[in-house]
Amino acid sequence: MSQLSSASTALLRTCARQQPATVARSALAAAQQQRGAANAGAKASFESPFGSTAEESGATLKIPSFKKYMSKSSPSSNKVFSYFVAGTMGLGSAIGAKATVHDFLTNMSASADVLAQAKVEIALDAIPEGKNVIIKWRGKPVFIRHRTAEEIQEANDTDWKSLRDPQPDEDRVQKPEWLIMLGVCTHLGCVPIGEAGDFGGWFCPCHGSHYDISGRIRKGPAPLNLEVPAYNFPSEESLVIG
Repeated sequence: MSQLSSASTALLRTCARQQPATVARSALAAAQQQRGAANAGAKASFESPFGSTAEESGATLKIPSFKKYMSKSSPSSNKVFSYFVAGTMGLGSAIGAKATVHDFLTNMSASADVLAQAKVEIALDAIPEGKNVIIKWRGKPVFIRHRTAEEIQEANDTDWKSLRDPQPDEDRVQKPEWLIMLGVCTHLGCVPIGEAGDFGGWFCPCHGSHYDISGRIRKGPAPLNLEVPAYNFPSEESLVIG
């Protein structure tokens, strides 16, 4: 009798363990069926936001309609407005670019004190014949020589074609009696001494360069003649350098 009771108890326990698993599987299957039905209903009831017609129901590409965004004006009016906007923006950009370039050039231009040194005016009547005058122009010395008739003849009689830097005297002066040159030796930038040297012109004591009465290199290491700056004669008695 006791053995029968033990068997019954074991059978009931086994059924109790298997029942939750079976119930869980049944509940999971029911949930999956309900989810599938809900998805099917959602697909069936979904409507495209772009709309569709009976003819387009089988189409895979839905093109939205933008008719409500189209302008009510004529195409020519729209073109005129577009051209006006583009032209206005272009004009504004051009004005802004012009102002920018103008400001840049104004800032980069020379100041008043620099412009004042750009030109120097000299009274020639204060320089006697046969004498030199040295002035400062743009931070450099300038030689002004009032040449005599003999010096002019000597400069013209020289065989300039055989010189190191061949140049005739008439190419170096505007008026034969007035010789204007930068007082900077073309060798290393020293200042030559006037009325000195082997040729009666200028002599650079630094390295022994000799220049004649026209400022042409005749002897020594200097490779070029003394430079002639830009100048003019506003009147018979004045000289402007620069």
